Amino acid sequence: MPRPPYDLTTLAARAGEGAWPPGSVPLAEPIYQSTVYAFPDLDALERAMSGEESAPFYYRNGTPNAATLERALAALEGTEAALVAASGMAAISAALLSVLAAGDHVVADARVYGVTYALLAEELPRLGIRTTFVDACDLEAVEAALRPETRLLHVESLTNPLLTVPDLPRLAERVRGRGVLLSVDNTFASPAVFRPAEHGADLVTHSVSKYLSGHSNAFGGVVCGRADLVAAARTRLTRLGGTMSTFDAWMTLQGLKTLGLRMRAHSGNAQAVADVLANHPRVRAVYHPGLSGHPQFERAAELFPHGFGGMLAADIADAPAFVRALAGRIPLAPSLADVVTTLSWPWGTSHRALPEAERRRLGITPGLLRFSVGIEDIGDLLGELEEALAG
Repeated sequence: MPRPPYDLTTLAARAGEGAWPPGSVPLAEPIYQSTVYAFPDLDALERAMSGEESAPFYYRNGTPNAATLERALAALEGTEAALVAASGMAAISAALLSVLAAGDHVVADARVYGVTYALLAEELPRLGIRTTFVDACDLEAVEAALRPETRLLHVESLTNPLLTVPDLPRLAERVRGRGVLLSVDNTFASPAVFRPAEHGADLVTHSVSKYLSGHSNAFGGVVCGRADLVAAARTRLTRLGGTMSTFDAWMTLQGLKTLGLRMRAHSGNAQAVADVLANHPRVRAVYHPGLSGHPQFERAAELFPHGFGGMLAADIADAPAFVRALAGRIPLAPSLADVVTTLSWPWGTSHRALPEAERRRLGITPGLLRFSVGIEDIGDLLGELEEALAG
């Protein structure tokens, strides 16, 4: 009988590697630092350049370490192919530019990451591509925004920073018959807790410097999806020069091996922190899908049966004093998904590019702090937070 599908923890530890000749093989992926490769004759060079054979030839077109990481990420997201890029924004840019042209229209969730918002609102219009921003949790608003020239709907599986949860299966149903592609940024979730392709997404993107690598030491992005869509994105990325570095690809693969284990700890700890903050008098509001008061609580429980990842946000009275009280223990850092807990200030970092009125309309206020909850002992972590709140 065929072996049943591997659990994601096993798949993350093993995926991507193993493309070696018979005999003794390295247990850990080596780093291939060469920027160019030599060929014995013209025929061999032609097979590589044409794509007939999967052989590296020039750094900008892809490296062995990038290819290994792409195999792993496609396996984890359950897609036909994947493409790694120099950053998360390079991945999103390549994905969008591969399917959009002048005259096309995009519908996007108004809550998308601030730099993605700026790309859609300020950069793509210079190429003749327009975007309508809507509340992606409102299915009727999404459908009303669709036009004959709409080519793409872009959302996040868990939005940054307020953790709203669009109904991706129903969104996919609404756009499937309209010739509209569904693009999902899955950075906040990771494939350990959610796989958008299983719910109808055509393109899935990540900033791999977040949960996929997990240790704040590697940078890059990835596009996962159908082979033809990924191939088109690869062409755009190569022409625009957004190649992921060999070292970043290698480092990401090392972190990826513990993704399943890390995400269980992140998810459990974040739920515990959310429960404590939600009952503290100095906390005005907590945003986490695992709280019963979350507006998409039931939907989140259905779509994310194994946890919600390590992210949450909270509006805290005298947030600057709270941050100072945690100095030296919980860092204030403009990123997320490290194994240690960090805080971020969306007003001045991730959503700085949005106009102030738009930030306030979306609920992003100067007192809002984003928590990236790590894998520390939960007793130690809660003790630090409660001490800071008491101060």
